Amino acid sequence: MTLPFLLPIFLICALLIWLDDPGPVFFKQWRTGKGGARFRMYKFRTMVTNAEELKLKYAHLNELTWPDFKMTNDPRVTRVGRILRKTSLDEMPQIINVLKGDMSLVGPRPTSFDVSTYSLRHTERLEVVPGITGLWQISGRSDIDFDQRLLLDIEYIERRSLWFDIQILFRTVIAVFKQEGAY
Repeated sequence: MTLPFLLPIFLICALLIWLDDPGPVFFKQWRTGKGGARFRMYKFRTMVTNAEELKLKYAHLNELTWPDFKMTNDPRVTRVGRILRKTSLDEMPQIINVLKGDMSLVGPRPTSFDVSTYSLRHTERLEVVPGITGLWQISGRSDIDFDQRLLLDIEYIERRSLWFDIQILFRTVIAVFKQEGAY
């Protein structure tokens, strides 16, 4: 229903990404979903093409607990990438994952690291399909660590309902416009 409205935005974002830093427009990364199943998650590429290799170079600047990784003013992020991240437009291709059934609109955020790195208490978040947005995105977005996100994911799982999902979607739009916790 909204796909015809999103297509022009997709095309504009893709063109801007390619003009800023020629290369693939999409970033595909293995993520951990329901039951620990791995799937390819799609995002618009916001970093230089060799960003994964450069991650090792900047590992000492990681601001989160490993295996999470975050750097303020990450030099790997492109000019267009900064705008896409700030507006969360880089997340739009995850609609493809929703259509494929790998993700839902609301749920725990899928991690880039494999379930083998989870401790037993982390596995509870794998009971539901992961989402594009969730409780932790509206409670601090990128500013909270994995263990804090885990608590919010468990709270979401315990409280989940259609009404709660609608509230989270509404609050996500507000958080994006206010740029709360943006990169």
